[in-house]
Amino acid sequence: QGRLVESGGGLVQAGGSLRLSCAASGLSFSSSTMAWFRQAPGKEREFVVTMRRIGNNIYYADYGDSVKGRFAMSREGAKSTVYLQMNNLKPEDTAVYYCAADRGQGTARYRSSDYDYWGQGTQVTVSS
Repeated sequence: QGRLVESGGGLVQAGGSLRLSCAASGLSFSSSTMAWFRQAPGKEREFVVTMRRIGNNIYYADYGDSVKGRFAMSREGAKSTVYLQMNNLKPEDTAVYYCAADRGQGTARYRSSDYDYWGQGTQVTVSS
């Protein structure tokens, strides 16, 4: 039974920065594909970034077009934690941000249905 716990959300002005954390337990962290999604009220869940293992201790991140150049995902294996560094935030980034993980099968990519475990979500609000 995998469990993901998120933290770091809050209120920030446009142009500011925020870092989200997602601590994982109960899964094979080194082989699991991890991802961030976001969801604004009345809208569908949107892909933000996914990171998968492509070799021993080698990981590759794919970003959604709306966040390329502004957001960065990183991984800290010793703490079984992933992060989402968000820079140059815009009001359009306002949403609940969710951390997700698969079971290590290597096929998860850009769809919500690819993932097996989800965090509780953390609110990010960007004022203009």
